[in-house]
Amino acid sequence: MKLTHKLLAILATVGCLGVMAPSMAASTTADGRDPATVAKENFRKDQVCTKCHDENESAPILTLYQTKHGVRGDSRAPTCTSCHGESQNHLAKKDNPPDVVFKKGAYAKSDESVRADQCLACHSGAKRMNWPGSVHPNNDIACNDCHKVHQPKDNVLDKFKVAAVCFTCHKEQRADSFKTSTHPIQVGKVVCSDCHNPHGSTGPRLLVKNTVNETCFLCHAEKRGPMRFEHQPVVEDCTYCHTPHGSNITPLLKDRPPLLCQDCHDGPHQSKNPFGNNMGGTQVNPTITSPGNGTVGRACMNCHSLIHGSNSPAGGYFQR
Repeated sequence: MKLTHKLLAILATVGCLGVMAPSMAASTTADGRDPATVAKENFRKDQVCTKCHDENESAPILTLYQTKHGVRGDSRAPTCTSCHGESQNHLAKKDNPPDVVFKKGAYAKSDESVRADQCLACHSGAKRMNWPGSVHPNNDIACNDCHKVHQPKDNVLDKFKVAAVCFTCHKEQRADSFKTSTHPIQVGKVVCSDCHNPHGSTGPRLLVKNTVNETCFLCHAEKRGPMRFEHQPVVEDCTYCHTPHGSNITPLLKDRPPLLCQDCHDGPHQSKNPFGNNMGGTQVNPTITSPGNGTVGRACMNCHSLIHGSNSPAGGYFQR
């Protein structure tokens, strides 16, 4: 059974919240018009589209009125033509596509830059200012490839489901998230956007901060320092030792100690000179002929437990 325009008008007015939008409390809109009049005009514009595009469509159409975009009681909410264009050629002849097509179906979808521009016309601001030229648009990804505007619940805005949206493309990171040691991504305690800004970033890898370390320190503030004795790899980049999306070695390590440590500290262990040869990477006592007797198969952190840095006056070795 088709929904009547009267019922659609009610849905569009109350929207998904079931109440009038906050802007209705204002006496006039930004351009000085009466909000109620604007709401009626917007709904009349939609009727031109919804008289054909109803619930019989294979893709959801009328569920837009269960979302914030469909609250016609709010004069700021977009209409069909706000996103799809006036589409006069389409209205004159159905064989002609709308001005902007977001999803491939009867018509080929519009270029990603055209689709993104429709969204950015309203959704601009600091978090999206780096979208042009960033990784996603350069790989032909537009806003609606991740966001589902017509659906009552957009999975991108649900912390328990957003990872699944990202994993649609990022398969390797999905596999990592199921390893022994991970951030709690699968249970929604950490989401991709806590570390990455999918709309573009001034930092590498779409990070929310300018560097890897600044991003990690948002949660791991105790590692920030400055420390009296600092471990240089820690100061430079956390990912020298850790792989953030998941590892089979706790805690998110790229390799097991001492193998991880020996990527840098590959010489004999010198324990006689506290700040001489020891700092140059010599890790096996010269009186021991076999390096295996000194470190191989043992965890360096048994002794050097303050590996992220130490404030102890005797902390040059990062020991307890």
